[in-house]
Amino acid sequence: MIDIQSVHIYGWQEAIHGMRNSWNSWEKSDSVFDDEGNVTLGFNDYGLMYKLTTAHPSHAKFRRMITVYCNITAPLYWWKEFDTYKVGTVSNSMSTMHTIMKKEFEPDDFSHEHLLKINNNALAAIRVSGEKCYYSPDGFLKMTCEMLNTFRSLYLTEKDPELKKEYWWQIIQLLPSSFNQTRTVLLNYEVLSNIYENRKDHRLDEWKKFCNWIWNLPYPLLITGEQQVGCRAG
Repeated sequence: MIDIQSVHIYGWQEAIHGMRNSWNSWEKSDSVFDDEGNVTLGFNDYGLMYKLTTAHPSHAKFRRMITVYCNITAPLYWWKEFDTYKVGTVSNSMSTMHTIMKKEFEPDDFSHEHLLKINNNALAAIRVSGEKCYYSPDGFLKMTCEMLNTFRSLYLTEKDPELKKEYWWQIIQLLPSSFNQTRTVLLNYEVLSNIYENRKDHRLDEWKKFCNWIWNLPYPLLITGEQQVGCRAG
């Protein structure tokens, strides 16, 4: 599961001006900007930008000046891979400790869209009379939520500092990597190009959706440097 919201893009005017410094060709710039900084790239500017994009990353330095802000909600296992991109990225995340203490855990706090349920034909359900049946991946997630909620309740009511810390550790070390976390992220077109190149064929659905999101940003060919049927070329 991944959700990307509140996308804002800045720096087009500065990027275009800086790009043309090397060519002393500011008079050829033909892009139009509105009062909010949005851009409609002109034929001359787009042609030069695409030429530099497809030449080599060292020639496309203008991409580093096009900044992208967004809020991303994704599971911890995805954030672990995202965190390999340290250059050109900044993120402020929700505090895991504060988040897990604000409310009880429930399955929708986790990415669980692929977990098999008890009635799935691939599973042989083992039913125990009078007991809850947790013999499925989906069931184990529910059981984990109950365990986390038990120690959360103990943590919130405990007065003794040592016991409180002990309960806290149970939550931290039992918390699955599928737990969803929201971060406000600063990116730019250059780092998005690097992400796209390295993650477009990744097996995780989250990366596929993230790369599809890149294709819906303004002028995606300036990020990918490639053609795609049906894409918005700008």
